[in-house]
Amino acid sequence: MQRLIDRRLEDGDGVGKPLSARARQTARSVEAYLKTGVRPRWMERVADIDSGVATERRRLERAYRALARACDGDPETFARRWRELAHGWPFDALNELIAQHNDWYPVERQLPMDPRTRDYVPIAGRSYRRRELGPDWILELFPPALTPNEQGRVVPPESG
Repeated sequence: MQRLIDRRLEDGDGVGKPLSARARQTARSVEAYLKTGVRPRWMERVADIDSGVATERRRLERAYRALARACDGDPETFARRWRELAHGWPFDALNELIAQHNDWYPVERQLPMDPRTRDYVPIAGRSYRRRELGPDWILELFPPALTPNEQGRVVPPESG
C-alpha cells in the first residue's frame, strides 16, 4: 500500500498545475455568485443577523408586555424587573455572528481602505460594523418605564 502512495506522490499528475487563463480572468462578483445560485457567506451572515435581530425584538416585545401585565401598573417594580431581565437576556449566538461579520465582511467584500484613516471606506456613508446586542440595546429599544396609551393599556414604545 505504501508503495502505491509513494508512486502517486512521485507521479505529480495534476499537482500544482496553474489555473487556466479563463479561471484567472473570470471576474468574481456578487452577480456571478447569484447567477450560480450560491450566495456568498457575507450575504448569508447579514441575512441571519437581520433575521435574528427581528426575532429578538419580537421576543422582547412579548416579554415587555407580559411583564407590564404582571406588574399591574407598578412602575418601580416594572423598571427593576425589566432591567434584571435585560441584563440576563442571552444574545451569545447572535453576537457571535455579529462579531464574525465585523471581522470578515470588509475582507469578503474587498472593501477599499482609506489611507488617511487606515480604516475601510464607509458604505453609503455608514460603517459596515454592526453593534453587538446587550442590555443597553434592550433598554434603548424598550425603556424601563410604563407608558399607557389612550385606552390605558401599557404598550412597548415603537421600535423602528
